[in-house]
Amino acid sequence: MRYKGKIITWKDEKGFGFVTYDGSPDKVFVHINSFLSRSRRPVEGDQITFEVEFDEQRRSKAMNIKFADDKTRANTFSDGKASFSNVFAVLFCLVLFGLFIIGKVPLSVLCAYVVLGTITFIAYAIDKSAAQNNEWRTKESTLHLFSLMGGWLGALLAQNKLRHKSKKEEFQTVFWATIILNCGAFGWLVVKDYFVLLKDVVGF
Repeated sequence: MRYKGKIITWKDEKGFGFVTYDGSPDKVFVHINSFLSRSRRPVEGDQITFEVEFDEQRRSKAMNIKFADDKTRANTFSDGKASFSNVFAVLFCLVLFGLFIIGKVPLSVLCAYVVLGTITFIAYAIDKSAAQNNEWRTKESTLHLFSLMGGWLGALLAQNKLRHKSKKEEFQTVFWATIILNCGAFGWLVVKDYFVLLKDVVGF
C-alpha cells in the first residue's frame, strides 16, 4: 500500500530524515537510498509517496519513494531489468528441462529447483505480508540462502509478481551474486564429466 506524506525533517549531509503521512502523528524514517529517482535531493516540505516496511526491531521506514510532483515516465531501467530477469529465467528453465530430457541432469536436481523455488516464493510472500502488518520479518540473509541453494527462480517470480525486494539496490546486488554462484555450480555439475574425460584423453 502506498502512502502520501510530507518530509518534516531532512538532514542532507547524512542522507536521512522523517516523514508524516495521512494525518498520522507517527514519524516514518526516510533514507536517500530508498528514493527511486535520484534526479534531485529531497528537502524539508517535499511531498512524497512511499510504501512502509518494518525492520527486525519493528521500526517503520519508507521504501520505494517517489516525489509526489514527479511526472517522469515509467521507469525504463526497471522495466528493462524485469524483462531481462524474465528472459533469463525462461532460458534457464528451458536449458534445465532440456538437459533433463537428454539425461544430463537427474530428476532429483529438477525436483530440487521446483521445490526450492516454491519455498522461496512462499518465504517472500510471508516477508511482504509481515512488512505490511508490522510483524516479525524474514532475514534477508535467509532469503539469499534460499536463492543460493536453487530457489532463485521462485525469488524472481516473487519479486516480479509481489513487487517485493525488487528495487532495493543492496539486496539486488547480493541476490544476483547468489544466482551467478548457483548457475556456476549447476554448470559444473553438467560439464564435470567432460572435464574428467578430457583429463583422461590428454593424460594430465
